[in-house]
Amino acid sequence: MMKKNYYQKMAFLGVLLLTLLAFQKYTETSEEAFPEVSFISENLPVEALSEFDPNDLGKNQWQKLGFSEKQTASILKYKQIVGGKFLSKEQFKKCYAVSEEKFSQLETFILLPETNSEAKGNSNFKSFEKKSLNIKRKFNPDQLSQTDWENMGFSEKQAAAILKYKSYLGGSFVSKEKFKECFIINEENYAKLEPYLILPAKTPANFNSFAGKSKTFKTRTLQTTFDPNTLDVQGWMVLGFSEKQANVIVNYRERNLKGSFKTLEDVKNCFVISAEKFEELKPFIRFNASTMAKNSGEKKSDLKQEKTDFSKTDMNSITFRQLLEFGLDEKSAGSMIGFRKKLGGFMTKEQILETYNIDKELVQKLLNMAPLDNSKVQRYTLIDAPEEWLKNHPYFKYSADKIIFYRTSNPDEKKIWKYLKTKPEYELRMRLYLK
Repeated sequence: MMKKNYYQKMAFLGVLLLTLLAFQKYTETSEEAFPEVSFISENLPVEALSEFDPNDLGKNQWQKLGFSEKQTASILKYKQIVGGKFLSKEQFKKCYAVSEEKFSQLETFILLPETNSEAKGNSNFKSFEKKSLNIKRKFNPDQLSQTDWENMGFSEKQAAAILKYKSYLGGSFVSKEKFKECFIINEENYAKLEPYLILPAKTPANFNSFAGKSKTFKTRTLQTTFDPNTLDVQGWMVLGFSEKQANVIVNYRERNLKGSFKTLEDVKNCFVISAEKFEELKPFIRFNASTMAKNSGEKKSDLKQEKTDFSKTDMNSITFRQLLEFGLDEKSAGSMIGFRKKLGGFMTKEQILETYNIDKELVQKLLNMAPLDNSKVQRYTLIDAPEEWLKNHPYFKYSADKIIFYRTSNPDEKKIWKYLKTKPEYELRMRLYLK
């Protein structure tokens, strides 16, 4: 009898042990950390982007923006969950597959209202209209204007995005392969366009899209002289410059030199004309006195007054006009001044190169000679930083609410950093503006 009771107790203990082990395994599984979201490309070249409606993007287009296949699937599934359409940036940002860094990178290009309430109250807001493409004959996409793309069936914003992508490539789509990579053109539209495209199928091996121009398009051999004061953007492009470079040359002539090059030295001093390129053009440059007549009465003292010594111009005090004088276009200059204002001043030169919509090659030349004084930039601690400053600063605004909450109950900066759990690179940027 005693043996029977013993075996019953042992059997009961065995069943209890197995139950506990199974429960432990279950709880471990249920508490397993959610896999960390990472991006294929956090450093998507901004110069290749243009405004877009996220409701228009398909699987391949999201992947062209740097999202992995799994992240893309999550975004598309999330769109269906919220009703098949993103209403606002606020709603899009809540998708867990979109990190704060990625959203910050894309935010200015997203064609959506800021909030859901704004979207519902804005009856004028519309997504891109879906139109069927009207293609009648074969064509070279390099030769199409904004109006041509719109007449084909693309919206105004889509047409502008296509032209911006062409400019990013150096003024030519180069090949069908490169044309297909334009993120605003979905698979369906490319399939309709492909048979009509007059472009090589494959991209030449020596093409480098991130150089900002195509090395396969060489300068047309010059056979006649030209007046640099009569050339427009297209004229400079014929001489072998990219569209971006040609715009800089024209801006430099119109703004810095008051409408005309007066000497060969003036041409040579333009930042985007290399010494090698200048020597190639020099024998063919001819100045026409009549094109410079309007400036003939200008005093030399006036010209000197217009010139800025950029080696002594602080990047935290440089003006919009001085940036134009250096050769930047209005969009680049405005973006840089705007970003500086939001930050409260630049702390490092690397920050300046993070500015959206700038000519990085030209700005790098400016940074090589211009100083940066950050001694007057306002700094705070996480404890005493004003709430408004936290919520508006580009580096703090996504963590502002957490900082304000944690410092109320735990006024210890080390503990706040511990609770925030920010990525090391984000913390590094934030600390630039902390005491």
